Amino acid sequence: MIGHREAEVSEAPRTMADGRGPTAKSQAAAGGSGDLVLVLNSGSSSVKFALLLSGSGERLMGGIGERLGTPEALLRVQWFPAAAVEERLPGGTHRTVVAQVLDHLGEAGHSGAHLLGAGHRVVHGGERFTASIRVDDAVIAAVRSFSHLAPLHNPANLAGIEAVQAVLPDLPQVAVFDTAFHQTMPPHAFRYAVPEEWYTRYGVRRYGFHGISHRFVSEQAAVMLGRPPGKLRLVTAHLGNGCSATAVRDGVSVDTTMGLTPLDGLVMGTRSGDVDPGLLSYLAGRTGMGLDELTRALNLESGLEGLSGVGNDMRTVEAAAAGGNERARLALEVFVHRLSKAIAGLVVGLQRLDALVFTGGIGENSAVVRSLVLRQLGFLGLAEDVQANADHGRRTGGRISVVTGSSPVLALIVPTDEELLIARDTARVIAAGRLSGVTS
Repeated sequence: MIGHREAEVSEAPRTMADGRGPTAKSQAAAGGSGDLVLVLNSGSSSVKFALLLSGSGERLMGGIGERLGTPEALLRVQWFPAAAVEERLPGGTHRTVVAQVLDHLGEAGHSGAHLLGAGHRVVHGGERFTASIRVDDAVIAAVRSFSHLAPLHNPANLAGIEAVQAVLPDLPQVAVFDTAFHQTMPPHAFRYAVPEEWYTRYGVRRYGFHGISHRFVSEQAAVMLGRPPGKLRLVTAHLGNGCSATAVRDGVSVDTTMGLTPLDGLVMGTRSGDVDPGLLSYLAGRTGMGLDELTRALNLESGLEGLSGVGNDMRTVEAAAAGGNERARLALEVFVHRLSKAIAGLVVGLQRLDALVFTGGIGENSAVVRSLVLRQLGFLGLAEDVQANADHGRRTGGRISVVTGSSPVLALIVPTDEELLIARDTARVIAAGRLSGVTS
């Protein structure tokens, strides 16, 4: 519902003892170190899962169920730090995966561990949810009501919630929303210049995504820098097959590149990012393609894939560009140009930049992309430390920029860990419910 917001609990504690796990105080509130949290990221035909200790954040198990609903369904289970197992689940469903994961607990040597709850990545919470929340019938109905905004994601996320309900009906569950972190954006950042009714009646606005990752890395950056989040101005760049950048001012999101859908913003692996809306009618008239077909092409056949002609993997694009492939070279240049331009634009909402944070598969691993971006943004005070960048910041605590009086802005690599943040939020929300006497 437009204009209505809901935030049952405050944000997760931002101060971590070692930058990875909760503080001792939050461990006590969330339960003992033997309490397990099941984290699920459910897709339409797959379920990624992890089992983490709520106190330490240590992973005991992880894996994926894929090709669900088909005769080729598989379950891949990784026990840490030991072995991996793959088993067939012909016709397996989300419920089958959850049941099998729980069966594997005993094999992992933790049959006596207490399962505290299940935490779910939910892509779209609309304007209603500004924080993670305990799942009940009202939350399920609300998530379902936002399915028109995320038709490929919310129904699948609900399938994961319903699977846990079927297997362990009394287990507390928590929804952690990708959009929640961006609900602090001011109206001038999230509104489109379209007819008012489109917003009030249909919810057309910029929602933003990758919020779980942006929140995690912004908190981690504060720990790495030894500064309070409330005094930092950051741009966080989540770069993978999906890409987005966010302006984080004093610990909260004030602007982001993704919009009503994850198609908006930066150039991505197979998504176009920003395009002129007029191209839809133009191409429909010139090609006879329908709206669904054009939208599919913008989502699955564009981005690096469409520009380079060699695929959507940045490693492949970089290698082809280095080998003289002109389309690949152009794809790399467009990617970097659009990213650099977006980062510079996000600084407007910050009025000062303390650090640029790279994360995600490309952000953490592509020294080429990072180097090119830092060169483009030298006017902001960023200067590449060539050796540190080539080494991915491993010997410099994540820093990849030079530190001098004339270069006050830092560039950092901060590995993202969405599963850890979901586990933390799940333990915190459940503990908060117990402390307040909430039992359902």
